[in-house]
Amino acid sequence: MKVASFLEDVKFNSNKPSVLMLMDTDFSKELRVVFKKGQIMEDHQAPFAIVVQVIKGAIDFGANEELIQLNDGDLVSLKPHIVHNLSAAEDSVVRLTLSKADSLQRVKNV
Repeated sequence: MKVASFLEDVKFNSNKPSVLMLMDTDFSKELRVVFKKGQIMEDHQAPFAIVVQVIKGAIDFGANEELIQLNDGDLVSLKPHIVHNLSAAEDSVVRLTLSKADSLQRVKNV
């Protein structure tokens, strides 16, 4: 059994969203992305399906020419190769679930 907390030891980066892998399981990678209000992840895409969940805060999430606000507890899934972006409407903690085959470094490079 593996245990991790998305809300423990949260550290904000003043330059860009902070990305940390909290858990590497047999089937997925669970990442924490921490945004200060106003920080963005510009248009990018993932080679595999992803799930994005706001643990705490509010994120403006854009995909397919649509913009929605994700708040505490909201989640969205995307198929592979869908261009999307995120903008923090307030300080936020986000869970990003990646395929086991995807890479932490790819996310850090966004």
